[in-house]
Amino acid sequence: MNSTREKLYKIIFEAETPAGKFFDLLLLVVILLSVVLVLLESVPSISDKYFNILRPLEWVITGIFTVEYLLRIYIVKKPIRYIFSFYGIIDFLSVIPTYLSLFIIGSQSLIVIRMLRLLRVFRIMKLTRYTHAGRILGRALWSSREKISVFIFLIIILVVIIGTVMYMVEGEEHGFTSIPRSIYWAIVTLTTVGYGDISPETSLGQFLASVVMIMGYAIIAVPTGIVTSELINPSTKHNTFVCQHCMNERHDDDAVFCKKCGKRIKTE
Repeated sequence: MNSTREKLYKIIFEAETPAGKFFDLLLLVVILLSVVLVLLESVPSISDKYFNILRPLEWVITGIFTVEYLLRIYIVKKPIRYIFSFYGIIDFLSVIPTYLSLFIIGSQSLIVIRMLRLLRVFRIMKLTRYTHAGRILGRALWSSREKISVFIFLIIILVVIIGTVMYMVEGEEHGFTSIPRSIYWAIVTLTTVGYGDISPETSLGQFLASVVMIMGYAIIAVPTGIVTSELINPSTKHNTFVCQHCMNERHDDDAVFCKKCGKRIKTE
């Protein structure tokens, strides 16, 4: 890696350096400004009145994200890994909608253009790269993935059974016109949302609904407890270094080499 690429790498990928912190802070401001612009453009009165201001600002922000995206590709050793990584896809989504809107013309395509513009809201996902708390939560969720997956699978089985039973108990005359619709009711009731568009009318149905509601309070606490246990468990502290070879970013504070590919991650 030449000196220019090495300097750019420290600025863009290493948040522990002064230049890296300033770069991250600047990019955070741009991301938030971009999301605000997307929200303002969705308000007809604001969009019509300030269109000549909002559009140039959008192109300026798109230009900034484009330069950042290209620099990241230029800096890393294996660009393909970055391009198809989670953050690489998010960075791509942050720039491509604005450019695609230039090539989709015609009144019949206005809805498509609007959808492309709204895709810019995905830029807010870029924030996860720069928040230490977000990384901690992400690691906790990832560590809990097996337990949460099993829990969700059991919930799916439960709502299918509850929905089928309610379909048999209430029947079509009370709004439970099919098993899928009854499953929808079971999900709404079990999660304590309670839209009220479907409700049991028989005594047995109301009794079963009461049981499901009580179960809902206990079930909601389960995934919260799983994630919380991962958060409070002591774990090794990770730094912000990103391996330019394999894009792995979970390194211990004292790590000099990447634990995934074995390449050096610290140049000093």
